[in-house]
Amino acid sequence: MILATLIVVGLITLLTYLYTLYSYWQRHGVPQEIPLPILGNMKGVGTSKHFRDIIQRLYTKFKGKAAIGGCYVFVTKAAIILDLELVKHILIKDFSNFHDRGVFNNVRDDPLTGHLVTLEGEQWRAMRNKLTPVFTSAKMKYMFPTVVKVGQHLGEVVADMLKKAPEDTILEIKDLCARFTTDVIGTCAFGIDCCSLKDPNAEFRRKGRSIFTEMRHHPLVQQFMFTNPKVARKLRMKFFTDKVSTFFLKVIRETVEYREKNSIKRNDFLDLLIELKAKDQELARESQGIDLSQGLTIEQMAAQTFVFFLAGFETSSTTMSFCLYELARHPQIQEKLRQEILKNLKENNNEVTYEGLHGMEYLDQVVSETLRCYPVLPVLMRTTKYDYRIPKTSLTIEKGTSVVIPVDAIHHDPEYYEQPNEFKPERFTASENEKRHSCAYLPFGDGPRNCIGMRFGKMQTKIGLVELLRHFRFESCQQTEIVMDNKNLLVTTEGGIKLKVTAV
Repeated sequence: MILATLIVVGLITLLTYLYTLYSYWQRHGVPQEIPLPILGNMKGVGTSKHFRDIIQRLYTKFKGKAAIGGCYVFVTKAAIILDLELVKHILIKDFSNFHDRGVFNNVRDDPLTGHLVTLEGEQWRAMRNKLTPVFTSAKMKYMFPTVVKVGQHLGEVVADMLKKAPEDTILEIKDLCARFTTDVIGTCAFGIDCCSLKDPNAEFRRKGRSIFTEMRHHPLVQQFMFTNPKVARKLRMKFFTDKVSTFFLKVIRETVEYREKNSIKRNDFLDLLIELKAKDQELARESQGIDLSQGLTIEQMAAQTFVFFLAGFETSSTTMSFCLYELARHPQIQEKLRQEILKNLKENNNEVTYEGLHGMEYLDQVVSETLRCYPVLPVLMRTTKYDYRIPKTSLTIEKGTSVVIPVDAIHHDPEYYEQPNEFKPERFTASENEKRHSCAYLPFGDGPRNCIGMRFGKMQTKIGLVELLRHFRFESCQQTEIVMDNKNLLVTTEGGIKLKVTAV
């Protein structure tokens, strides 16, 4: 009898909680869809739908009705931002109230999650300040020849592949681009020759691939962890597999020890971290890294290097492969770009130079349009530090509420981009850029928490494209069919992208 009573009381409490939660936006005069228990508005996420698809649907449904739309990410209430001026306030003008992303990290149990992308508050601010010097224009210029050298190797590898099988010129581009960016990041971040271009099954490439193919949890659980980080931390959940964590921690520990023992300086990302390394690792751990005054622990160094590797190889290779896919579908755009590249190379003694690359205006437009069509990060997440009154409205976003900036939906909004599903690089001429709201294009975010590696990512993407397009043409074929990956948190394809490649 007592047990039955407790069960009934428990059910009533749960139902009351869910009703109160899932009617929140309605009670506050914000448009919402009727949610499902526990799932909220996330039905099908990670299986039949990508998170961006759900946000796109809600964005289209709510836009024009209010400055924000309400949604429920499982058991978390979230505000979808529908107005670009409000986006600007959140990312820039009122950044102090929105500096945290509110996504999963669990430094204690899963140290690789304690990186710049997920850190919050003073931890994020201190880490950002310490890492900013490695991404200056001067550092990019220093690393430029190294990236060009890997780019040349990319061209040589493709040429060899065509020579070995001249009757079969259909290549899988996505993995090829990932091998290129893995070698670039391995060299610039770790000072290690990963040999991924030479050997598709090289250890670094296998580990990089496994991050996205050998998940620790079902996609639905991953989505829950990233959108309900406090609950996930209390449950001591981990995101990365033990194999991945052990590998990267071991690589950093051994590389740091070797460099320190042999007084090796490479002026790369890891060198900067070594300069910031704590003299007393135990003392640094006790400080919990809040102000980083004791320096970085090995685990913190590994986390920062890991996210540089992860973001660097995956986002840039995805952008490269989507770009080549669109160029194959639009041969006239590809030819115009090839002519710009060849003309620029001729003017620079047939070499890829730092200044020459920045002078390729059409290349920049093509890459920008690729990032508009396929923003690798489809949404930006923020949380409110204090209650926030939305300017020029009576609405308030309460403290602790998740905020979703729908990047992919904005990029495909016909109000900002005519025929948004068409690939048109001319959208990004200087005159067209001036006409557009500054927050209508957000592949790297904006404001103080924009992507710290934006310069590096664009640089390696452009160098890779230049080295490929100067030697080869890319065409669609019967096997050129892409299927978007709903299981991945990023925007990418399920399987590869196959294109016909011809030497020129």
